[in-house]
Amino acid sequence: MTDFRSWQHADLAFAPGPSVLIGANGQGKTNLVEALGYVATLGSHRVATDAPLVRHGAQRAVVRATVVHAGRELLVEIEIAAGRANRARINRGAASRPRDVLGILRTVLFAPEDLVMVRGDPSERRRFLDDLLVSRTPRYAGVRTDYERVLKQRNALLKSAGAARKGKSVSDDLRTLEVWDGHLARHGADLLAGRLDLVADLAPHVTRSYASVAATGAPDGQQPGEGPSGRVARVSYRSSFGDSLPEGFGPPHGTRAGTEEGRKALESALLSELEQVRSQELERGVSLVGPHRDDLDLVLGEAPAKGYASHGESWSLALALRLASYHLLAADGAEPVLVLDDVFAELDSRRRARLAELVAGAEQVLVTAAVPEDVPEELSGVRFDVGDGEVQRVE
Repeated sequence: MTDFRSWQHADLAFAPGPSVLIGANGQGKTNLVEALGYVATLGSHRVATDAPLVRHGAQRAVVRATVVHAGRELLVEIEIAAGRANRARINRGAASRPRDVLGILRTVLFAPEDLVMVRGDPSERRRFLDDLLVSRTPRYAGVRTDYERVLKQRNALLKSAGAARKGKSVSDDLRTLEVWDGHLARHGADLLAGRLDLVADLAPHVTRSYASVAATGAPDGQQPGEGPSGRVARVSYRSSFGDSLPEGFGPPHGTRAGTEEGRKALESALLSELEQVRSQELERGVSLVGPHRDDLDLVLGEAPAKGYASHGESWSLALALRLASYHLLAADGAEPVLVLDDVFAELDSRRRARLAELVAGAEQVLVTAAVPEDVPEELSGVRFDVGDGEVQRVE
């Protein structure tokens, strides 16, 4: 990597198994795994825009990664330029668009910020779902972009049409709005179908992963999927149009929403719901129905996790979401690289040991920590010391 964040230059080679980056806070160890995550997702888990990723005073940042899977080697290069379109190359040939690199490298990142998936706003859980959806099926990067573009245009039309309506004049925007309803329903149905199928596949992994993280051993009488408190973790998808969602998708029905029939049913349901809320949307100037208003419900026992789960339970559930993501991607045939960024410092000793035990067998694990004592023995693999703008492998 060149001119990425605080790094003028860094070059690392990671072997299979655990690799541990040790360095004091502010030395740039998180920047290193952030660069790797950018290759996998074209985004950062820390900032919403690319500008902060370019080192101060530099014109661009470049990240290159050689990815090996099933004996096949691919070189990915991404150039990040603040204020200009990014560029990507695959095996030194220019990619037609940066998102063509998605799917070459898969990562699952554990970070202190993960707690917001449980305690934060719905937007955090939607981002989790969409990032996982793109990692699993890269074409959804385009679907998400198309939906966001249509949503932005439709919201602008709603504001202008609503203003004209209050002035009792006929607006061309109101007529145009019907066209954008169709665009929103089509792209929204595609994104919604992907999310519904994803949650159906993810749900059993979350239940099992929570029980694994939270359990200190199986007490007598504990059922599969239960944590030590006897509470089972469950996830389900909550649509902004609730009961109007066509029946039969996901568990326990087993019908895939991503089929052509499923997408058409969702598109029709979205169009119908848009008609129902038209007056409210014109009054408020925003789109009130669609995937941008949905949420991932996280439940422990019979109570929602947000507002009811303890700090430890919230952490266990956040870790379970990441572990479930790992297991789901691995089941698809390409085991992702696990990245644990300063996460052990946030956990109590029991959860620290349990997480280490659960991920130690992964094909490749990258760990960052401020001090060696934060890293459980199961993950004490190849060590790199990070400091003073350098990375040195400790033999």
